[in-house]
Amino acid sequence: MNVVRSKNDVPIRLTKERWFHITEEHSEMAGYYFEVLETMEEPEAIYEGKTGECIAMKEIEKGKYIMVVYRELNKEDGFVITAFLTRWRKKLERRQKIWER
Repeated sequence: MNVVRSKNDVPIRLTKERWFHITEEHSEMAGYYFEVLETMEEPEAIYEGKTGECIAMKEIEKGKYIMVVYRELNKEDGFVITAFLTRWRKKLERRQKIWER
């Protein structure tokens, strides 16, 4: 398990179980473990999810973005829900932006 700090300085856990889930559901993510951690620590933007989760976004190559969905339970605990690659940045930008670099 790895822990990184979100922009709100909340420790966010990426457990082995969650990483297994991510790579099972999104096999293209298999080589992006460290990029997932980096996206939470240094995102380009963070958007609000539909049920209180946060969605960190970072461009990893021209027109290709990594999205990490995570939840901050309180100031001392949070966890990754899922992560995926997308080219659909415009769709995400319809959501409420929480933070931007």
